[in-house]
Amino acid sequence: MRVLVISDIHANLAAFEAVLEAAGKVHAVWCLGDVVGYGPNPNECVELLLEQPNLTCLLGNHDAACIGEMSVSTFNREARMVVEWTQSVMTEENNQFLKERPLVSVMDEVTLVHGSPRQPIYEYMLDVKSAFENLSYFDTDFCFLGHSHLPLMFTYYPEDEHVKLRFPIAGEPLSLQPRSIINPGSVGQPRDRDPRASFAIYDTDSRSWDLQRVEYDILRTQEQMREVNLPDRHINRLSGGW
Repeated sequence: MRVLVISDIHANLAAFEAVLEAAGKVHAVWCLGDVVGYGPNPNECVELLLEQPNLTCLLGNHDAACIGEMSVSTFNREARMVVEWTQSVMTEENNQFLKERPLVSVMDEVTLVHGSPRQPIYEYMLDVKSAFENLSYFDTDFCFLGHSHLPLMFTYYPEDEHVKLRFPIAGEPLSLQPRSIINPGSVGQPRDRDPRASFAIYDTDSRSWDLQRVEYDILRTQEQMREVNLPDRHINRLSGGW
């Protein structure tokens, strides 16, 4: 089965549309959370996501904040502004979709979370120490997560109890080795200094991971953000992927 794995769309419709076109035909879509937040198209992104085949979608921290299930006290001022704007425009139906999202989902040999197995919404997985500590919080061969907006892969080597961090290269498929923790990067707000939208194709038969990047109309998204007075910092960062 060919699965599109995405995370952190962040209400960026132009990026999401480009990812769907680049991915082509897939049998399922696994979204690791944060459909909304930061960007100008929260309703459109939820509705497009709902059109995808065999959808599994988790709750992200921005999703939770926008539906009032998480305090925005830990968000910076600009992020809080976008939460408040998103709350003002979201439809009741799309809010209900977000309210029904699980924190964790297990798909055969893969555990899906937004942040980490240990703290599904809050924790950022950025180093081998936190990756090693999280191994005891999931039982499957693989864990797919988002939240950091960075395409990363952590693999555990039991012979010496060592976790290795690597950065997958777009267009170079990898055979996954148990036990691995993998991040497909962000669709709508990449932060690895590459402004292209990031996603992955996971093949459940070969257990391969194919990281992909695709250009999208950044200027379109930026103009839409200006039209609704979203913060300049969030607008500018899209051009540099930071």
